[in-house]
Amino acid sequence: MKAIVTVMLKEGVLDPQGKAIAQALHGLGFAAVADVRAGKVIEIELNETDPEAARAMASEMARKLLANLVIERFSVQVEAK
Repeated sequence: MKAIVTVMLKEGVLDPQGKAIAQALHGLGFAAVADVRAGKVIEIELNETDPEAARAMASEMARKLLANLVIERFSVQVEAK
């Protein structure tokens, strides 16, 4: 199974990388861009056949290492290989 963990800053937390991207997009002529939030995507290959077990494992990894739960939130998606 493949687990895809998406980590984003929580609402209200300053996102300087997102602001820089938004400014660059405006400079390139994309005036319709209202806001940008930057995050990270982590793909994890798991030797697991049960989707719920894979989701639980990836969620535990995110809570323990991949996300700073004080300022970040995460979501987990599981796909068959």
